[in-house]
Amino acid sequence: MVVGMTQMRKRRVVIRQLSALEALGGVTNICSDKTGTLTQGQMITRKAWLPDVGMYTVNDAEDAADPTKGNVSLGPSPQVSKTRSEEKDDRSIAFSEPHTGNHTYREESPVTRNGETPPVTPELQDFLQSTALCNLAAVRHDQQKNEWQTIGDPTEIALQVFAHRFSFGKKTLEEERGWNQLAEYPFDSSIKRMSVIYQEGSSDEARIFTKGAVERVIDLCTTVGAGTNQRTVTLAVKEEVLAQMNLLAEQGLRVMAIAQRQYTSSIDNHAPPPREEIEKDLTLLGLAGLYDPPRLETRSAVRECTTAGIKVHMLTGDHPSTAAAIAREVGILPTNASSLPHATASALVKTATEFDSLTDTEIDAFPTLPLVIARCAPSTKTRMIASLHRRRAFCAMTGDGVNDAPSLQSADVGIAMGLTGSDVAKGAADIVLTDDNFASIVAAIEEGRRMFDNIQKFILHLLTSNIAEVVLLIIGLGFQDELGFSVFPLSPLQILWINMLTSSFPAFGLGREKAASDIMRRPPHDAKRGVFSPQVIVDMTVYGLIMGTCTLLTFVIIVYGPGGGELGTDCNRGYSSDCDVVFRARAAVFAELTWLILVSAWEFKSLRRSMFALNPDTSKDRAFPFFKDIYSNRFLFYAVVIGALSVFPAVYIPGLNTAVFKHKGIGWEWALSVGAIAVFVAGVEAWKACKRRFGWFAVGVEREEEKLGLRQGVGWSFSKSFSRSKSMGSENGGGGGVFGGEKV
Repeated sequence: MVVGMTQMRKRRVVIRQLSALEALGGVTNICSDKTGTLTQGQMITRKAWLPDVGMYTVNDAEDAADPTKGNVSLGPSPQVSKTRSEEKDDRSIAFSEPHTGNHTYREESPVTRNGETPPVTPELQDFLQSTALCNLAAVRHDQQKNEWQTIGDPTEIALQVFAHRFSFGKKTLEEERGWNQLAEYPFDSSIKRMSVIYQEGSSDEARIFTKGAVERVIDLCTTVGAGTNQRTVTLAVKEEVLAQMNLLAEQGLRVMAIAQRQYTSSIDNHAPPPREEIEKDLTLLGLAGLYDPPRLETRSAVRECTTAGIKVHMLTGDHPSTAAAIAREVGILPTNASSLPHATASALVKTATEFDSLTDTEIDAFPTLPLVIARCAPSTKTRMIASLHRRRAFCAMTGDGVNDAPSLQSADVGIAMGLTGSDVAKGAADIVLTDDNFASIVAAIEEGRRMFDNIQKFILHLLTSNIAEVVLLIIGLGFQDELGFSVFPLSPLQILWINMLTSSFPAFGLGREKAASDIMRRPPHDAKRGVFSPQVIVDMTVYGLIMGTCTLLTFVIIVYGPGGGELGTDCNRGYSSDCDVVFRARAAVFAELTWLILVSAWEFKSLRRSMFALNPDTSKDRAFPFFKDIYSNRFLFYAVVIGALSVFPAVYIPGLNTAVFKHKGIGWEWALSVGAIAVFVAGVEAWKACKRRFGWFAVGVEREEEKLGLRQGVGWSFSKSFSRSKSMGSENGGGGGVFGGEKV
C-alpha cells in the first residue's frame, strides 16, 4: 500500500481512501468532465458574432493569457445554408447521433485588413462591457516578469482577455470609467447563466449584464442587437441566432450568449431584487465562440482505456454539438457510428433533458448507455451512476464543483480535480488529480491494476507456503517415536526462521513488482470478488500441495530409506545419537522448503506465464530471457539469493544447528533438496501450461462495446491546425459548445 501510494503521487494522483487503491484496478467505466480534464482548459475567444455587425475573428493567438498577441479582424456574418433534413424541420437539432456538421457556409473577405484592429462601435462597446463586467476573472500584466497573469475560470478568462484586446478590461471600466457593481447573481448549474448589476458613475440608471447558455438566454430576450440595429425577437430572428450558434459550434467552439438591459428601479445592496425580476426582457448583444483544444495525450489515453476494457463517457455542460465534436476528436465517439444499428447510434449522444426524462426501464433498454451526455446537471451524473450500477459496472466519476459531491460519493471511485476542484468535491472524493488530466486517471488505473496484481502475488506466495507447512506438519503428526510422541518434520524455530526470513522479504519484493506488459490489454478484474479470486484460491491449493508433498516425501525417504525408520527418542527436545536420522531429515526438509518458497516467488511473478518467459516482449528478442526477467526486480532477486545462501550457515554452524534449529549437517541428502526444486518447478509449469492450454481462469471476456461494434479511442483532430489557423472560417470540423458557466 505504501509503495502504491508513493507511485500514485509520482503520477500526480493523491489517494484519500486506501480502499481506492484496490478499487481502481476494477474500474469498467469512466465518467469524465470535458473542460480541463479532456481538454487543456486554456480557452481563447476565437469568434464573436454581433447581430447586423458581423463576425469578429481572433487570429494567430497562441497564448490564452496575452491580449497583445494575435490580431482581430471583422468580417460579414457567415451565410448559412441548411441541409435538406433541416429544411424538413427548421427548428430541430439532431443530438441523437454524432455528426461532423450539418451546415455549410461561406465567409466573405474580412472588412479589416493588414492587422488593423476594428474600431469600437457602440454595438461592440456594449458587447465588451457585458463580457468584462459580468465576469469574475482577473487579467493583469506583471511588469517585473514581463508576462500576463490570469486568475479565474478559463471561460471567463477568455472573455476577459478578449475585452482587454480593445482596452475594455474590468479593472479599466471600474477604475477609469466609473462602473460600480451593485449586485451579483452567480452562476447556477440548473439555469446555466450568470448576471450582475452595474451602475455607471453618477447615472441614475443601472444596467444588467448576463451571460450563459444560448438556449437559456435567448428565451429571456425580447430584442436583439444594439443602437439602430436593435430588432424585436421573432421566430425568424431566433432561428437566425440558433443558426449562428450551430455554425460556431460546428467549428469546435463553446458558444456563449451575451445580453444586457437597462434597470431603472432602486436597488438595495443588502436585499437585491429576486433573480426572476432581473433576468427578463433582455437584449441579446451577440455570441462568443471559445476554443479549448483537447489535451494531446487524451486520445491515446482513451485508446488505452478501450484496450483495457474500460468504456469512457463524457458528461459535460456544453451544447450537444460541442460535446460530440470533442468526443469524436478524442475518440470517445466511435468513427463507425454510421454503420451502427439505429438504436445503438441514437443512444450514443443524449442531452440531460432527454436522459432525465426517461424512466429507469427505458434507460436499461438501451443497447448501450450514452457515451456523451450534454447539458449535464449534477443530478444527471448521479442518475448515470445508478444506471451503470444496474448494469453491474464498476465506475469512476470525476467532478470539481460543490454540486458534484453526491455523484462523487455514489461512484465506486470518486475523482476530484486538484487545480480547479472545490474543497467540498475533494472531501467527497476517493482520489484527487493534482494536474486535472484525464491521462492521470488512466495512469492511476494502471497503477491500481499493478497493485492489485502484486497483492494477489503477495498473498499467493504467503498462503502457498502456509499450506505447504500445514500439509507437512499435520501429516507429520503420524510419525511417532518409541514413546508414542509425534516427531516433528520441522522444529518450531525452523518454521519461525522460514516465515521470517524466506517468506517476508520475497513477499515484499513481489509487492514491488513492475506492471506486467499486458496489464492494460486485459479486461478489469471483478471488483466484487477482490484479491481472493478463484484462480488465486485454486493456485495456492495446488502449489501448496505440491510443495508440502515434496518436503514430506523427502522426510520419508531419508527416515524410512537409509534411516531404516529410526525416529529415536524424544527428538523434539534435543539431540542424541538415536536422533541422528531425524536431525538429518529435518535439515534436508528445512533446506528444501526454504528453497521451494524462494523459487516460488520467481514463479509467482506471473500467475499464468512461464517463469522462463515472463515478458512476451523480451521473449521475442532473447532465446532464454529468464535471467533478465528475474533480475528486473532487484529487491526480489537479492531477497531470493540471500535467502537461499542463508541455509548453509543455519545447517552447518555448530551449536546453532543442533541446539537451536534441532537439525545437523547433511551430505547426500542435499540431492533430495535440490531435486525437489526441479520437481516443484515442473509441477508449477505444468499447471500454468494447463491454464493456458484449456483457458482455465482466463480473464478475457466479450465486452459490451465489442458486441455492439463500438470502437473507442480512434478519433480525428483539428485542434493543432485550428489553433494555428489565420481564419477559423476556413476550417472544417465538428461540434462546438455553449457556455455552461463552470466546468461540468
